[in-house]
Amino acid sequence: MALNNNSQSGFQDFLPLMAEKLGGEGLIGELCNGFRLLMDAEKGVITFDSLKNNSAVLGLGDLTDDDLLSMLKEGDFDGDGALNQMEFCVLMFRLSPDLMEESQFLLEEALEQEFNI
Repeated sequence: MALNNNSQSGFQDFLPLMAEKLGGEGLIGELCNGFRLLMDAEKGVITFDSLKNNSAVLGLGDLTDDDLLSMLKEGDFDGDGALNQMEFCVLMFRLSPDLMEESQFLLEEALEQEFNI
């Protein structure tokens, strides 16, 4: 991925902290809020234009067009040129190696809360 180190480091620093403070369910909720801030309201997905126009809201205003396109390409699993909510959440986890290591714990915690295990 071509994101500059400052942007990638920011994700690595903040997502694990958010996970620790909010738990699995809270983190997913915050990621969903981030998705809604970045998405094109009419299309319901994050497009290049919506990402470019709204990225400053999340402190990503210094990303270049190439960085934004790389981000879209990295997370676009279905090849439609945009990110749906699931693709966005998966991308955020992938950008945070520390959080990936903790993801099994977060998944188990979310399942326990969902099914009252």
